[in-house]
Amino acid sequence: MRRTLSVLAIAALAAGLAAGPATAASRIKDVVEFEGVRENMLVGYGLVVGLNGTGDSLRNSPFTRQSLEAMLERLGVNVRDANLNTKNVAAVMVTAKLPPFAAAGSPVDVSVSAMGDAKSLQGGSLLVTPLLGADGQAYAVAQGTVATGSISAQGASGSSISKGVPTAGRIAGGALVEREIGFQMASMGQLRMTLRNPDFTTAQRIAGAVNAKFPGTAYAENPTIVAIRPPAGQDMPSFLAQVENLAVEPDNAAKVVVDETNGVIVMGENVRVSTVAIAQGNLTIKIGEYPLVSQPEGFSRGQTVVVPQSEVEVDEEKGKRFLTLQDGASLASLVSGLNALGVTPRDMISILQTIKAAGALQAEIEVM
Repeated sequence: MRRTLSVLAIAALAAGLAAGPATAASRIKDVVEFEGVRENMLVGYGLVVGLNGTGDSLRNSPFTRQSLEAMLERLGVNVRDANLNTKNVAAVMVTAKLPPFAAAGSPVDVSVSAMGDAKSLQGGSLLVTPLLGADGQAYAVAQGTVATGSISAQGASGSSISKGVPTAGRIAGGALVEREIGFQMASMGQLRMTLRNPDFTTAQRIAGAVNAKFPGTAYAENPTIVAIRPPAGQDMPSFLAQVENLAVEPDNAAKVVVDETNGVIVMGENVRVSTVAIAQGNLTIKIGEYPLVSQPEGFSRGQTVVVPQSEVEVDEEKGKRFLTLQDGASLASLVSGLNALGVTPRDMISILQTIKAAGALQAEIEVM
């Protein structure tokens, strides 16, 4: 019931917003991505030590054993013929995102995830781990104490309890940037902006907003890309600082997003419905099985048997009326009408799909 009420409240709020201004102005920086201003994914393989018996079993995790032996050999300790049986070490994958224009020495947060059969990484320390980019070059080095934010405990009888994921954690500022990505924005003569939601109208509006303040500096290449050139005597960073704060009104296609698993519906303000009549009613069929024991009369040769009996009930709600929507009905009319019928979010999903199948819903339906 709580989920139903919350979804209907969201739908009512969307209807109220649809009754207000058609579109709200946004800054260009909020609707586009700038060429070259992006994160880069980094990945590395390392060892976490200092675990309290919750690490990998070296017999079941040969990669952990090999990594431990190789690390000790680099430190001058030969354990090739030794019988290692420690459970205080775990092999992990280390991932991070290199921020755009990160300078050498800048700290970066890293995520650590166990690869073997370790039970927990809580309290362990990650040893020096190079983080590689897609080109195979090391761009950062990670090391530090892993914080999982989880709780895990086990009793002598085998009972256990855990909260969170103890085999994955983070190290805040655990990596230092060692190599910078060369990208000379100041010397660029042209830069492209990529729309997060491609649209012809939005691209033209962005180009128009830029040209209104800096004539002849922007043009839309397609519904996704708008190219800009700084005016004479101005470099690209200072030009972008002014462009990104210009206001523009994005335009979006009519779309209905449906999450059938959770019963959530999100409808854009441009959704329109042609003339259509909707009737919603519930048909409930109940079938009950009641076994009946039949016993023979005394001193007879009969047998005791179980006789199945079934009861079938059909309950159809009465008093449901048709909802008629006129041609070009808006989101507010659609939501108000469906709420007036008393439909649940899941019933609303079926109604919207049926309206779409009838050709009366002028919007795209995306089912998640």
